Amino acid sequence: MTSSYLVLTAPGGADTTHEKTRFIRDGFSVLGFMFPWIWLAVHRLWLYAIAAFLLQTIGGALMDQPGLWLVGLAVTFGTSLLVGFEGQNLRVRKLVSKGWQDEALISADRLDVAEEIYFSEIQTDLGDDTPLPSPQWDGGSRADRGTATSLGLFGFDGGR
Repeated sequence: MTSSYLVLTAPGGADTTHEKTRFIRDGFSVLGFMFPWIWLAVHRLWLYAIAAFLLQTIGGALMDQPGLWLVGLAVTFGTSLLVGFEGQNLRVRKLVSKGWQDEALISADRLDVAEEIYFSEIQTDLGDDTPLPSPQWDGGSRADRGTATSLGLFGFDGGR
């Protein structure tokens, strides 16, 4: 399953080694769902962590009251669900508000593939206006590709 990764660079532009460049997966956070206020606190989203803690505490207190068990469950589950779906977005918004630049959105299966895609497009140089040689990506010729169909469908050999 393909995920999307947001690429953020530090305020003032990316450094030469790109050590501060951050890749944040845009999607559901399982840990944010399971431990909402702890996950928010780990990512230094303090006000959201306090709000999630209070909502979870209120939900737990409501679950102890007779007849309000379902309401308490809805509050705690809703808080977990909200952090699971929107937690990564809160992280990105916090970094952008501090001056980080949203550089790219990359679709990839894993983080290392997203990093490889992003860094393969960056022009690097030696400092004396001589660019480093780029690797030659040889995708092979069209004759190397098979012409067999897949699952009874038309073959996709690069033509129409």
